[in-house]
Amino acid sequence: MSPGPMQILDRSADALAGRIAPQLRTPHLAGTANLIALLMKFSAREMERGAEIRHAENIGMRALFAELAHIVRDGDLRRRLGAAAAEDDASVVLSELDRTNADLKRLLIELHIQVEEAGDRKAERRILKFLSWMASQRAVSIF
Repeated sequence: MSPGPMQILDRSADALAGRIAPQLRTPHLAGTANLIALLMKFSAREMERGAEIRHAENIGMRALFAELAHIVRDGDLRRRLGAAAAEDDASVVLSELDRTNADLKRLLIELHIQVEEAGDRKAERRILKFLSWMASQRAVSIF
């Protein structure tokens, strides 16, 4: 079985950090090689789970919009939250998921502002819990 892109990146990063970087003549070059190796490791992990994470975040944001839209006073924002809640990801291509994810996050920011200005602590805690979950999904371990 041939290695896939994730394995290629991972093995190349190991070679760069383990065999090539130690042989470079200056600390700057060795440090740069190690940084590139680390970025390759992160890229390999992103390749493995990137679409899954974004898709799950998009589903979660849409569910949050459906849950909280009714408390929003601004009619235009309430309408946009409802429309976003009713959508699905049209594609699982990472660049498309990224675009949709960014659009939904901008809407989430608007919702969060509205909730804070209204002083709705229960809704604010709900949003913060969701943001914490999102951060945990994207956490990267180097070990």
